[in-house]
Amino acid sequence: MNRIFTMLFAMAFCIFALAGGVATAYLVGGLVEEHLFTGASRLTNILFLMLTFVMIIATLLTLAERKWSAFMQDRVGPNRARLAIPGLGNRSLGGIPHIITDVLKMLTKEDFVPGTANKFLFNLGPILAFAPVFALFAVVPAGPSVTVFGKHVDMVVATPDFGMLYVLAIASLAVYGTSLAGWSSNNKFALLGGVRASAQMISYEVALGLALVGLFLAFSSVQMPALVGDVGNALVAGTGQARYLWRSDGAFDLGLPAWGIFIQPLGFIAFFVASFAETKRAPFDAPEGESEIIGYFVEYSGMKFGMFMISEFMEVVVLAGVTTALFFGGHHLPFGGEWLAAQPLMQEHGWLYGTILGTVFWIKVVLLIWVQLVIRWTFPRFRYDQIQNLGWKILLPAGLANVFISGALVLWDPSLRLLGIVGLLEIGFVVALTLSKGAKAEGAHDTAHGHGHDAHGHDAPGLPAHADPHSHSPAGAH
Repeated sequence: MNRIFTMLFAMAFCIFALAGGVATAYLVGGLVEEHLFTGASRLTNILFLMLTFVMIIATLLTLAERKWSAFMQDRVGPNRARLAIPGLGNRSLGGIPHIITDVLKMLTKEDFVPGTANKFLFNLGPILAFAPVFALFAVVPAGPSVTVFGKHVDMVVATPDFGMLYVLAIASLAVYGTSLAGWSSNNKFALLGGVRASAQMISYEVALGLALVGLFLAFSSVQMPALVGDVGNALVAGTGQARYLWRSDGAFDLGLPAWGIFIQPLGFIAFFVASFAETKRAPFDAPEGESEIIGYFVEYSGMKFGMFMISEFMEVVVLAGVTTALFFGGHHLPFGGEWLAAQPLMQEHGWLYGTILGTVFWIKVVLLIWVQLVIRWTFPRFRYDQIQNLGWKILLPAGLANVFISGALVLWDPSLRLLGIVGLLEIGFVVALTLSKGAKAEGAHDTAHGHGHDAHGHDAPGLPAHADPHSHSPAGAH
């Protein structure tokens, strides 16, 4: 019971911390817009969105992953590093001091460079692995555009017309970091890891791009804010994912929103799997699989190794943010968005409206991060041939089929309702398939643990009454 209350308190604290950070970002953005120059809030968004939210969440994930894996495996998790708090004694504080010890260890550990390595490229590898991931979040809208202190404030760093093309282009640059890290180390194990990582990342970029084409066709744009959309009102319908496929009449809007998950479920699955493979995390961690090869960063130590590791956790956060913006409505509520926007309090205090929806966005991001952690500690590592087969023989044909089907349905019904119907049928098929597999697995589990008895408690045919079903030899042989 104490553990449940601790988890509930931690969840409430995280939500309030996210809300406080979003409110601060809007208020500071309004102040700099008022006292400096137009567009100054975009610069403060770099500080809040990329340096604060993304970096802090990625840093906390180094602990959260270990704690969650311990919870799934019925272990305690990291609790050895402690802080002596006056009046409270020696406390583990949920393992948070381990973050401090990890940082100190990486900053003070010897920076080893192999004597035969190419020093320039060796030092460039971690930078090329870290910088593209960090830059990806610049085009992700983390909240609505509101008016603060009479000035317009956007909760995004940049809004180029080629928004998603920027994401695909910058994401592809990360392959240079892994390639250079493996090759410049002048180590055969590192070279094999770099080759595997490069081949895996390049092969899944094809499926990654195809998975998004159906979404581009549905909303006729590649710009992130246009894909997320704006909330409508009684006179103007919503745009992007803020619109409704079907909605009820009345002041409180209730219906099925045009979220990417509903109109492009196949695209979502392909995008999420391909993006997960791009992060090189289990079950796609063959480039650093200890049982086969050591990895492309085997020769790195100290903070250079830390940059590879923090970039991996940043990829988790960025993947969750991009997936939220593309397939889960971004900062929009599933219902009641128009009603909330029409409230006089929200119209009078834009920062409050932005705080509510910005917090909604980050809650969705945290939930998707949790899904990634569950996958990370549930599935075993794939063999490398299985990884390539999944990318080229399953995701690529599925992406091509999704493009043709989506294009035909959008031409047939530009309102996207027909696309939504097909999407709901696809979701229902996946759910039914999952439940049927689960029922079969449960039946097989019951049969395997039946101890040789049928449903009425009698001995199963073919098994002697005196035999031990768990023994490999007849009873009495010992």
